[in-house]
Amino acid sequence: MAVRQVLLLGNPQLYETAAMVREEETGGIEPLIADLHDTLMDFKERYGAGRAIASPQIGVMKRIIYMHIDDPVVIINPRIEWKSSEMMEVWDDCMCFPDLLVKVVRHQRIRIVYRGLDWKERSLDAEGDLSELLQHECDHLDGILAVSRAIDGKSFALSSQRGFLS
Repeated sequence: MAVRQVLLLGNPQLYETAAMVREEETGGIEPLIADLHDTLMDFKERYGAGRAIASPQIGVMKRIIYMHIDDPVVIINPRIEWKSSEMMEVWDDCMCFPDLLVKVVRHQRIRIVYRGLDWKERSLDAEGDLSELLQHECDHLDGILAVSRAIDGKSFALSSQRGFLS
């Protein structure tokens, strides 16, 4: 459909909590899913990164995540049902601040429960990079940015310095 403008760090809308999607709304969200796809693919082409996008990142305050790693996955109303006690430090990037990396602590493994476009409930167990990604995107739905989860004042770096980071 269309490449949408991604809201950038500092936009107050990014700190708002997204509303739950109601079952009767699912028939009308196909254009939004297409826009999320187009916006993610455009970002991936321009920056060489991007695996998922949450609808609040384009100003649509609904609890929807579009993920495209190997195949497209639409995640509606996700909730993290379980988190491992094992944690990991990662340099997190975000479409809302494409030139910045933020070191955060995330759970090594999680289980999310969500609905698909067909409104059937599903669950997904994720670990490592996928666990980090889903936690990041669920944070967007709650108005939380990675910069708010920074480990400390030295947990910020420019993306161009990625090769120097450990």
